[in-house]
Amino acid sequence: MTQVDLSTSYPDLARLEEPIHLYHQIQPHGVVFVLDEPDLNIVQVSTNAQQILGLQIDKILDANLEDIFDSFQLERIKAGIQDDNFDFLNPSKVWARVKGDEYVVFDGIFHRNSQGVLILELEPAISYENIPFLSFYHLAKTSINKLEETSTLNDFCQVIVQEIRKMTDFDRVMLYRFDEDNHGDVIAEDKLDELESYLGLRFPETDIPKPARQLLSSNWIRLIPDAKASSVQLIPAINPIIEQPIDFTHSILRSASPCHLEYLHNMNVGSSLTISLIKNQKLWGIIACHHQTPKYVSYELRKACEFLGRVVFSEISSREETEDYDYRMRLSYIQSLLIDYMSQDDNFINGLVRHNPNLLSVTSSQGAAICIGGNYTLVGRTPEEEDLNYLIQWLQNNIDDEIFYTDSLAQIYPDAIKYKDIASGLLAIPISKRNYVLWFRPEVIQTVNWGGDPNKAFLTTNNNGNLRLCPRKSFELWKETVRLTSLPWKQVEVNAALELRKAIVNIVLRQADELAQLAQDLERSNAELKKFAYVASHDLQEPLNQVANYVQLLEMRYQGELDEDAKEFINFAVEGVSLMQTLIDDVLAYSKVDMQGVEYQLTNAETALLRALANLRGRVAETGAKITHDPLPTILADSTQLMQLFQNLIGNAIKFRSEQPPEISISAQRLEDVWLFAIRDNGIGIDPQFSERIFVIFQRLHTRDEYPGTGMGLAICKKILECHRGRVWVESELGQGATFYFTIPIGGRERDRRRGRQAQNYLVGGGQ
Repeated sequence: MTQVDLSTSYPDLARLEEPIHLYHQIQPHGVVFVLDEPDLNIVQVSTNAQQILGLQIDKILDANLEDIFDSFQLERIKAGIQDDNFDFLNPSKVWARVKGDEYVVFDGIFHRNSQGVLILELEPAISYENIPFLSFYHLAKTSINKLEETSTLNDFCQVIVQEIRKMTDFDRVMLYRFDEDNHGDVIAEDKLDELESYLGLRFPETDIPKPARQLLSSNWIRLIPDAKASSVQLIPAINPIIEQPIDFTHSILRSASPCHLEYLHNMNVGSSLTISLIKNQKLWGIIACHHQTPKYVSYELRKACEFLGRVVFSEISSREETEDYDYRMRLSYIQSLLIDYMSQDDNFINGLVRHNPNLLSVTSSQGAAICIGGNYTLVGRTPEEEDLNYLIQWLQNNIDDEIFYTDSLAQIYPDAIKYKDIASGLLAIPISKRNYVLWFRPEVIQTVNWGGDPNKAFLTTNNNGNLRLCPRKSFELWKETVRLTSLPWKQVEVNAALELRKAIVNIVLRQADELAQLAQDLERSNAELKKFAYVASHDLQEPLNQVANYVQLLEMRYQGELDEDAKEFINFAVEGVSLMQTLIDDVLAYSKVDMQGVEYQLTNAETALLRALANLRGRVAETGAKITHDPLPTILADSTQLMQLFQNLIGNAIKFRSEQPPEISISAQRLEDVWLFAIRDNGIGIDPQFSERIFVIFQRLHTRDEYPGTGMGLAICKKILECHRGRVWVESELGQGATFYFTIPIGGRERDRRRGRQAQNYLVGGGQ
């Protein structure tokens, strides 16, 4: 067992990375032509063309493809090139005349590189015909059926390597997955019994350096049929048209780097086939096929392996996400509870720490700290406040991201070694420049099984004194004890912390806005109280005076005897009392919109509408009104007030009808963060100049003889919608009917706001 030394570091790989995509050398089993378009003249050729094709190099250069291949073959090729349809072309069976009437059949693969240069690569064809689709289909179908029968991700990966090995007959097939540090773990393997197993071993980043990983990301499949074969050069080495080396990133014949060939030799590998596994445009892993002796795999079979690799990896991605699903759902549930707690408590900090689950549950941590304005709230096991002060200062000076996390804090912040048992792992989210939420994880001593010692010499000195990357010669099991490291933070935990950060910031901003809104509401309520006092002392007194006057007349003129006049006076008195009562009821209804205890809950708008129509059924039947509605959403609102809103607006549409029977339609649609409702009618309409006035308390456009009422209905509607943080307006023309619109926010009105609590927290209180 070996303890990792913090002073040990890997070589500076950036200084040693070879431009392997610019190698002007190819593997010798095929021929490369670099072509000049549109005439398809050959401007570069591999030196083995003479051996394989029997043609002199100087006769090939500046020759045309028609000079080498029969012209009838080139018509289809030229059409595909013109359309940039290389999927249609590849592979193309081409016959090359080598001696007299002798022909050799090749698989021709065309591609255009990043420099815009057209390249033709020829490989000896195993058959004269392309593999038909059905054969290709059956080749993959059996493997896919077996994969579908597996239950776990590990079993799935094991079946993959077994099926790939059956298809290709390699001595060893491994599934190799990269971690965040670009080290690779062998998670599945199928091999000859006599070969040493690599299953469960980790291979260091230097085994597949960055340039190689970039090429693997660009090429789904890579074949080296003979690792000991000598490379073949291009003539000329510099392309005469672009005057620079050719980019061979997507070349199937590109020669392997000497370092990689040495690596294969050290592993006793005579040939290899690599299938890349790409997730979200990033190299997730590879399927590595190794053979002890040279082995050629046809282009068609390689494409079948590539197809299977793509299908397989889509399933791997799906299964990885499935395995994380339950944990993600649990964290989502915890997150929603914490947001609920933060909204209900007097400050968000109490909501995070005083309940179960609490802040620790978001990331499965053993300790957490909330730092607001230099004040700390601690949960679980945490460093001392003095140490936290220095840590936060370091975060402020070095971290600008909206989230920071590491499972080895001491390696980047050496002062953390003193509390490694508490905080070897750190996840931090800034709420503002000086305010943070921190989570901590303790040191977990781990044993890593390496395929060879990763700290052995990666560097060697060549004859001219330059450094180059040199692969190790031993791949025997080497165990390393890793210290100063916690369990890694899962991506789902990082995402949960980010979502919590957004919620905290939104709640803090909302609470600050809420305080300002409370002040505005108070000012508006005071103004309305003044208006109410004025109305009560004037308009509401008038019917009371009528009652008093007429009762006095009855008493003075008809002492004990009632005639027709007396009856009329009594009717007047009754009407006055009725009007007074109506006014009082409407005023009370208006005032209760703000004063009564309102319960905001998920309310089906369609149910509220039907309740309103039930209350109006007498008037609907009397007028023959036809009322229709679209499907209505479920919203966060007070169900009683929503019913009252519908009842008032539909009642108005019935009251102010034209000579035709009322036709009323109700609809709703979502617009960003609000629901927009519309109530359309075919009534008498409204002059646009009065579109604002009709929502003012006691405002009427008609006499009571024309249309009875108090002028309070629309004012009540406006009040209800103000309480819901919505608004109401009308669009109409005289004689053209009217459409009343109103909005209700998607999230409804905040519960804390309804309770009228004073929102407080340290941030709002000056902890910035």
